[in-house]
Amino acid sequence: MVLGGITFDVPYGLEGHSDADALTHAICDALLGAAGLPDIGHHFPNTDPKLAGVDSQILLQQVAQKLSEHGWSIDNIDATLVAEKPKIMPQLAAIKSRLAASAGIEVEQLGLKATTNEGAGSLGRGEAIAAHAVALIHRETPAL
Repeated sequence: MVLGGITFDVPYGLEGHSDADALTHAICDALLGAAGLPDIGHHFPNTDPKLAGVDSQILLQQVAQKLSEHGWSIDNIDATLVAEKPKIMPQLAAIKSRLAASAGIEVEQLGLKATTNEGAGSLGRGEAIAAHAVALIHRETPAL
């Protein structure tokens, strides 16, 4: 299982066309949405065989580049992973470092939290993972 660009050695995983990194995908969507651009599925469709198994960090790098091409700069990203397992706190620093590098920002510009669903629903039973992210971006405006 890959979360935030870090591989967890567990006997289960997430299904997806790429590496199924739910955390990185949520961050990509937050950045794209903040810029008013279409979502990750529009830019990287699961019907494209070239994207099968792709490392989601490459997608995040391309999203950051796309924002830059549209004149946007990333101020910060805040993300929360909701999962009973795996426990990501032991890998938190590595995840933050990897995500920040892929987004082209400093690690201090990335907030990352992990929580559980306290045993409730499919998330609480460990059958699923959820990731939420928000991003603040800005565009320099020309002087009048």
